Amino acid sequence: MQRQFEAELDGLKQQVLAMAGLVEKSLADATTALAEQDCELAQAVVDMDDEIDQFEVTIDRDATEFIALHQPAAVDLRFVIVAIKLGPELERIADNAVNIAERVMHMAKAPLLKPLIDIPRMLALAQAMVADALAAYIARDARSAREIIRRDDEVDDLYLQLFRELLSFMIEDPSTITRALDLILVARFAERIADQATNIAEEVVYLVEGKPIRHAPSDALEEPPNG
Repeated sequence: MQRQFEAELDGLKQQVLAMAGLVEKSLADATTALAEQDCELAQAVVDMDDEIDQFEVTIDRDATEFIALHQPAAVDLRFVIVAIKLGPELERIADNAVNIAERVMHMAKAPLLKPLIDIPRMLALAQAMVADALAAYIARDARSAREIIRRDDEVDDLYLQLFRELLSFMIEDPSTITRALDLILVARFAERIADQATNIAEEVVYLVEGKPIRHAPSDALEEPPNG
């Protein structure tokens, strides 16, 4: 029975990691499609979304059945709960990759308003946060997870900076509004991806330490004292 328990627990982890791999590919492809204005690659990102959605459904079902069958406790229970929570977070990251891909196809209809500098930087930061949050999940590394949460401010600052710049474009020349809004939306999607990476990192802290830190005071990001 213990062997079956461990095999099913590992199987659940492998499903989460398989879903995460697809999500990271979707995000990377959306970023490349934006940089290269590649509508064909953007469409491939959109087409991949159904497979990712199915992973979320499967993980939720299997994790729920695991709890009902095995009634896990302590860290094993937290592991299954976190798996259930990670599914929707990963699915939202994929949705935002799709949103970026759809904007790429829309933006291809007109010249870019300005060179893509800040948005690729935002996306690179968000991609790194996602990858590092998943690595922290695999390693059960709460310290790394806390560092990822702190990095979200840099993405937020870039978004506000870009928003103000594009707002000034729209005010000075109303003919730029449509193209400026496209860039604002892409930046907003990148900012949301960073938020979702932060949510994953918060779940890693819960998994390791057994205490939720989402919506907690800022001092919750400090590491607990040893002993």
